[in-house]
Amino acid sequence: MSNSGRGLLFIVSAPSGTGKTTLVERLVQLVPNLRMSRSYTSRPARAGEQNGVDYNFISRERFDAMVGDGAFLEWADVFGHCYGTSAADTDTLLSQGHDVVLVIDVQGARQVRSRGIETVGVFVLPPSASVLEQRLRGRSKDSEEQIRRRLEVACREVHEFSGYEYVVVNDELDAAVDRMAAIVLAERARVKMMRRRAEEIIGTFADGKDT
Repeated sequence: MSNSGRGLLFIVSAPSGTGKTTLVERLVQLVPNLRMSRSYTSRPARAGEQNGVDYNFISRERFDAMVGDGAFLEWADVFGHCYGTSAADTDTLLSQGHDVVLVIDVQGARQVRSRGIETVGVFVLPPSASVLEQRLRGRSKDSEEQIRRRLEVACREVHEFSGYEYVVVNDELDAAVDRMAAIVLAERARVKMMRRRAEEIIGTFADGKDT
């Protein structure tokens, strides 16, 4: 638990195919007390995906009902399927003192920030456009038209990097995870997060002088 009592909220955004989800999955295994928020989605599960592990898979009707109830911290229609982050789930984790990572697109990040919620944003870039295209084709799960659309969106999204506090280039997975971990640890060491612990230590000094 952070010394301030409430956890930090991290946002990780990147173009499709950059590897952001894999990055964050590795990150939460490496860094203690860090949780990855599982999005709700209206799209069908792909082969090998598990409900509640990869995503919370729900019907479009239920998704629309949750939107109407204001249940999402953010949500977006991405390539014909809806994705959303539960406001209640996120707040519960933060209130318990866990730091939370939202893996969301730039559209979702804007929605979260428009609510006045304090966040730490990390934008993940591929090494180059050609590498991103190779990764998209290597996934073997998208049609040629889908790949073309994802690349078009990526060309727009990469220009959003300056709206984030940090940039990580995912050129090599282990190195990129280490950079992400360094960001989390640095944010945890900020005075606002460490004030309570620092004041406890200072309280052990008599009259503010060394003994």
